[in-house]
Amino acid sequence: MKLQNKDHFHGSDLEKIEEVYGIRKEDIISFSDNVNPLGISRHLRESLSAHLDAITSYPDREYKELRKTIAGYIGSRMECIAVGNGSTELISLAVRVLQPKRALLPEPTYSEYEREITLAGGELVRCELRKERGFRPDIDELEEKLTEDFDLLILCNPNNPTSQAILPDQMRRLLEICRKKNVFVMVDETYVEFVPSKGLRPGDGVTSVPLTEEFENLLILRGTSKFFSAPGLRLGYAVTGNADLLAKLGKLQNPWTISSLAEMAGRLMFRDGEYIRRTREAISRERKRVCGILGSWDSVEFFEPAANFVLVHILKEGVTAGSLFDHCIRQGLMIRDCSTFAFLDETWFRFCFRTQEEDDRLLAALEEVLN
Repeated sequence: MKLQNKDHFHGSDLEKIEEVYGIRKEDIISFSDNVNPLGISRHLRESLSAHLDAITSYPDREYKELRKTIAGYIGSRMECIAVGNGSTELISLAVRVLQPKRALLPEPTYSEYEREITLAGGELVRCELRKERGFRPDIDELEEKLTEDFDLLILCNPNNPTSQAILPDQMRRLLEICRKKNVFVMVDETYVEFVPSKGLRPGDGVTSVPLTEEFENLLILRGTSKFFSAPGLRLGYAVTGNADLLAKLGKLQNPWTISSLAEMAGRLMFRDGEYIRRTREAISRERKRVCGILGSWDSVEFFEPAANFVLVHILKEGVTAGSLFDHCIRQGLMIRDCSTFAFLDETWFRFCFRTQEEDDRLLAALEEVLN
């Protein structure tokens, strides 16, 4: 079956691809889902399977041990952390608590924010991240756009799909601007642990977690789906120094939204230093190697990625992201056509870094069309 213009596939659409292309989902290598290619750690697999009896009892309603473990992992305080059924639940709860009338969202970015703002009866206003600026936000432009009728600014850092990051000094300036204007800032750090860092903790040098001690108008969202390769676990967490916001989140949240197994898995994975180190090294190595190869092609351009994926612009005439997707998927390789993101057209696609063997297969398939 030929790909139609209306068909766009996300990283979780493997069943749909099975139907359209007749390819078994087990035979598809997804470069679209941005998930850690190492899979779950051996330590987690062995330890969790040995404690299946955990499901015979309720978890601690306040998840104190899990929150304490997360606090140690990110360098924060347990009292500043809320946990939820994936970051998706926490985004929904935060929007319900904040009840924004008007929210500003720099795009292209992840689409779930718009859905939650709309469901809560708010208005979402888009602000374009321009290619000319390397898809990084213009702080002066944001300050000008944040007029008195705005009460929420949403940022994805590093951003999906652009893979660009806002550094702490820029984030501090933004937070100071927003504090003066009574604007709350929600920062999604789903991919921050993949960022190159010389610090002891994944994400050091980019994360805004230290700023939660200084700014009460800041909420940070993270999950375990991408870095820890556990999208089915549905475990996310939020960090904020705003005690009133945390209390309101707790009142809205249903009890026990995290299962006993997910709670135990969280306590294990955040302490798995060997797995964390191996992931950072593997992604850093492939990011540098793959981007070095892409940089030698005249048929594409890209901006140096901060996360575990890269956004690529097709320069070769007559080639679209849709046709490139079609070519690759027939070889069992799934990339992301980015034409559905705001302000991007059919000449943009995204893919994540996996193992060297898998990345070489994808590069060969791309080269067949692009070079």
